[in-house]
Amino acid sequence: MRTTIRRTIQAALAATRPLRYTALSGEIAALVAAGRLIRTGDVLDRLGAGDLKDGYKSHYGKHVVKAFRAATGGEPLKVWAQHRTTGRYVHVYVYRPADEALFVGLASYGRTRHLVQAQFTEAA
Repeated sequence: MRTTIRRTIQAALAATRPLRYTALSGEIAALVAAGRLIRTGDVLDRLGAGDLKDGYKSHYGKHVVKAFRAATGGEPLKVWAQHRTTGRYVHVYVYRPADEALFVGLASYGRTRHLVQAQFTEAA
């Protein structure tokens, strides 16, 4: 029994940092990798707003979380992800690609509101 525990600990210590964080996130990380769940930064990148400052992206994320909580009464899923600029692993919320909260967040945050208006203008 002790040998098994010791080997398990040694294997865990030998694992790389990305592998450890992926294991912590489990199935959610697999869904993010497959594109079935996305982060708010992915939405901004798809809309061409990837050049926004990190602080503005963070505020957009806060608007999305607020809209999600108001719509569902619950919390969105979280996943461990590597930060783009610092390289540190952080907990971030993930959503379905067509989740209404993503677009409500775009419309409610002043720095991203123009992205929603541009989409409606193109559709008309």
